[in-house]
Order: sequence, then C-alpha cells, then structure tokens
Amino acid sequence: MGNTVAVALADVRARIEAAAIAARREVASVQLVAVSKFHPAESVEAALVAGQLVFGENRVQEAAGKFPELRTRYPDLRLHLIGGLQTNKAREAVRLADVIESLDRSALSDALAKAGDQEGRLPELLIEVNTGDEPQKFGVPREKADEFIRESRARFGERVRGLMCIPPAGEDPVPHFRFLRSLADEHGLPARSMGMSADFPVAIAEGATLVRVGTAIFGARPPG
Repeated sequence: MGNTVAVALADVRARIEAAAIAARREVASVQLVAVSKFHPAESVEAALVAGQLVFGENRVQEAAGKFPELRTRYPDLRLHLIGGLQTNKAREAVRLADVIESLDRSALSDALAKAGDQEGRLPELLIEVNTGDEPQKFGVPREKADEFIRESRARFGERVRGLMCIPPAGEDPVPHFRFLRSLADEHGLPARSMGMSADFPVAIAEGATLVRVGTAIFGARPPG
C-alpha cells in the first residue's frame, strides 16, 4: 500500500508542477490537499511517510476516527474539512480541523462562531460557492455570494481565507473556475480551492491555489 500511494503521490506532484510551469506560475503557489475520505488511516499514513502533510476529509466523524492519533506522530499534519457541514457538527469540526472549506450559510456561521468561543480556536475558513446553482449541492448561490462573503469577512476577519467550488459534473469546469477566481480577486481573498482528480491541471491554469485530489492518489473508494 505504502509504495502504491507514494508512486501515485509522486505522479500527482509532477502533474501539478507541470501545470504550474505551463501556466507560468510558481509551483509553490499550488498546494495539494490529499482527499482521504473513505480510505483507512493506513493509507493516510502511507502518504505522510511519502511527505504529504495536507489532507481533506468530507465527514467530521470519519476524520475524528483517523486524525487525532496520527497528529500525535505527525504534528505538522493539516486537516481540511471539505464536505457540507451540519451545524450540530460545528464544535467537533472546530476542534479537529485546520481549515473548513464549506462555510455556506448564516446558521453555520453562527454555529462556528459559538464553537470557536467554546474551543478557544477557529480554523481558517473558505466559503463554498455553488457556481452551478445546483439545488442538490451545498454552497452559497451565485447571486448571494457577494453579500455572504462581505458578512463573513465582517464577522470572522482574516480567518476567511478564500473560496471553494465544485463545478457541475459533466460540464466544462473552466467558466466555474474563472467565476470563482474573479470573485476571490474582487474580495481580495488569496485562497481558491478548485480542481479535483479529473481536472486539477485545468484548475491550476485558471488560478487554483488549492487542488483537492483523492482518487488519483488513493485509488477508487474501497468497497463496503
């Protein structure tokens, strides 16, 4: 397992480097978030041994089962929560995560602010924008994004670092990436989390600073 993950990581890093160079960007301006959802702690540790320190998880409960113990041995590990977050999971999310990429509504802002007070810490925050206005997806709608970004920055200040999106499946992602980049630039936000296993080179060309790659590193979701 360890060798397989290490080889896949090396390939993804090489592709990130090539995409950054092609876009005339500094390679260091793009950070890889290795998405380990549905994969066991052993796979995460294989990636850690290979030098990967930044990981993404969709579910708070799954993250809680993997990462606290791993942090005791890899204190530089950083965890991003990238899935839709329920308000009743806010305190545990604040306790676990270094970055929450799915801020998308006022009720969640309230829950995170309360949790931050209780825990004495607040992760960095990315606002998830539903660039395709898909009703089944999390994320603030396009037409409400400007207002929500302003509200969130007024409330959380510099803890709001940027924006995240997941373009609609089967559509050309480029217009969505360009919209997110433009919106981030308009609000002076440095972080743009966009691009996954299938399209991260395109996202890098369009200005991604974070790419979320899972399948290309860890393989298909385990059965069961």
